[in-house]
Amino acid sequence: MKELTDQEIVRREKMKEFEERGIDPFGQRYEVTTNSKELKEKYDNYTKEELEEMNITAQIAGRIMTKRVKGKAGFMHIQDKFGQIQIYVKIDNIGEDMYYIFQKNDIGDIVGIKGKVMKTHTGELSIEAKEYTHLTKSLRPLPEKYHGLQDVEERFRRRYVDLIMNEDARKIAFTRPKIIRSIQEYLDNLGYTEVETPILGTIRGGATARPFITHHNTLNIDMYLRIATELHLKRLIVGGMDAVYEIGRLFRNEGMDRNHNPEFTTLEVYKAYSDLEGMMELTENLIKYTMNKVLGTLIISYKNNELNFEEPFRRVKMTELIKEQTGINFEENYTLEEAKELAKKHEIEIEPHFGYGHIIEAFFEKYCEEKITNPTFVYSYPIEISPLAKKSKQDTRFTERFELFICGSEYANAFTELNDPIDQRERFEAQVKEQNLGNEEANDMDEDYVEALEFGLPPTGGMGMGIDRFVMLLTGSETIREVILFPHMKEKN
Repeated sequence: MKELTDQEIVRREKMKEFEERGIDPFGQRYEVTTNSKELKEKYDNYTKEELEEMNITAQIAGRIMTKRVKGKAGFMHIQDKFGQIQIYVKIDNIGEDMYYIFQKNDIGDIVGIKGKVMKTHTGELSIEAKEYTHLTKSLRPLPEKYHGLQDVEERFRRRYVDLIMNEDARKIAFTRPKIIRSIQEYLDNLGYTEVETPILGTIRGGATARPFITHHNTLNIDMYLRIATELHLKRLIVGGMDAVYEIGRLFRNEGMDRNHNPEFTTLEVYKAYSDLEGMMELTENLIKYTMNKVLGTLIISYKNNELNFEEPFRRVKMTELIKEQTGINFEENYTLEEAKELAKKHEIEIEPHFGYGHIIEAFFEKYCEEKITNPTFVYSYPIEISPLAKKSKQDTRFTERFELFICGSEYANAFTELNDPIDQRERFEAQVKEQNLGNEEANDMDEDYVEALEFGLPPTGGMGMGIDRFVMLLTGSETIREVILFPHMKEKN
């Protein structure tokens, strides 16, 4: 155990003194009847005189954030989940014993206050304490108000302190569930059914990503934490559930940066008898509905860009964007060798498993992705990088797949789902070959899923969206760590 600081020693001495006086330093249940937000909404517009005449009693609890004592009276601000409210404490109202406790209470302690709603001479809405209850002794001092947790890493490691000190962190924490509820509300109203699928599985599939591997002792087999929910959800469409979605955690054993955390949350949606066009409409309408519900506007600023979601989202082929930036038209019938030569000329590194489609994707990532600002559906993805999407009728080298990009980041990925079991088997076999060539993110062969398709998957549209990035967008956060309450961090040295 580390050595206590002087402040921590003093706080522990006060804790013992409270015990000696018969006061539980860590308190009991307390009946809270209101909060800072409700009080301000109801009574902020009344004058000092009107509030005196109304004689309203309130019972509230919170953490002491400021305190000043002068003789037989004092003021403090307590903070609940909505913000702060001022408390006026007078020895004549609460008695000598509790006034002594008020004097001894430290910044960070938690108290309960029952009293009269009032306004001070300066017009600040306050509560005049008539009953004062100590609830919890804080044994560690909070960071100094104006400096807070200066170390950003420390903010995420000690999120509980961040939430106490940082109003923006609290706002994000309460906005995230509102965003998720709005998504659920929109899909529920369309008749989708929310479901849960397994997190542990024996096959890595549904996305190109490196999995986390664990071991099941009873079965004596290695298992994977899921990298996608896709293949189980499409089995439900085969089973006749028609329209399903899941908001759940995925796990990918990959790098960490401003947009990536190894554990993250996605929405996946599947609709029988729909297609890529249907998924574009669903994605656009879902985003607009959620923004209106949570923010009340479709025009936001993000990463120094003014973004207008009122306009229809742009729709453009991946090859068209590459042509705009490089002049190369990959819809021409280049050979693989010609494509590799073009890649070398444009300083793109070729990996052993690269086919024609991988080269196209590499061009897009290097020359196009970061240049997309306003919401844009990039569609017609190469078949090599889309093992679960239906082939394009116009050009079988490409698929009916889109990704939604905003401010250089991908927000959603969707297909007209591949429902031909023979084609699907061939795609899985191609993925296994890529694994053998060193692609650690390639899919496994999933025999059971192919068997499910053999029973008949109706024409289906599917879409996956990253919840964390969507929350970043709607809260103006520039790193994923801001929107995940407990992000993964490197160990402290």
